[in-house]
Amino acid sequence: MQSTGATGADEGPATPGPTAADDAAPGGAGAGPGTGATPASHGVDPAGGVRRLRRVAGDAGMATAEYAIATLAAVGFAGLLVVILKGNEVKGLLTGIIRQALGG
Repeated sequence: MQSTGATGADEGPATPGPTAADDAAPGGAGAGPGTGATPASHGVDPAGGVRRLRRVAGDAGMATAEYAIATLAAVGFAGLLVVILKGNEVKGLLTGIIRQALGG
């Protein structure tokens, strides 16, 4: 069985690495032939970057909505903890744990 690696002399032909032509391809390094990469997949738009600006502007409100949902979830969880900790059983349990930890 032949390997395509370039580490040993008896492993068969070596596969050439990236060339200067690959680095000079549109979209930056690694976007050359055979990589499956296209300029659009690297954020490069032939129309002058308009597509990238729209994508960034469209995501700006999404981050705010995510923060709002996370904040509401945190407030809800805090409220639930307050309700649970006000119960007499939980108060007694926590008081016992604290007294035991303090050695009293």
